[in-house]
Amino acid sequence: MSDLSPSTVWTLVLLAGAGCYLLKLAGLSVPAAVLDRPAVARVASLLPVALLSALVAVQVLERDSSLTLDARLAGLAVAAGLLLLRAPFLAVVGGAALAAALVRLL
Repeated sequence: MSDLSPSTVWTLVLLAGAGCYLLKLAGLSVPAAVLDRPAVARVASLLPVALLSALVAVQVLERDSSLTLDARLAGLAVAAGLLLLRAPFLAVVGGAALAAALVRLL
């Protein structure tokens, strides 16, 4: 983005802000009858989990546009195991970091 002029950057920022505002307004304009449908409520409750899972998978398994299996995957596996055991959040983060560090050390 270094080849863009400051006025172009500000125009893009303002357009992105207006787009976000309009998207939020569109979400608030959905009638309550639509939101009360069981299928819509189920999708709305599961969508954030699916999006977050996809973001985590991309961050853990991708490097330079290719599939990479490295220490990050070990950390994710340890974190998933600790979450299944209902460990506290700090223990999950610490365990994942420790596992990734040990794999990188080896």
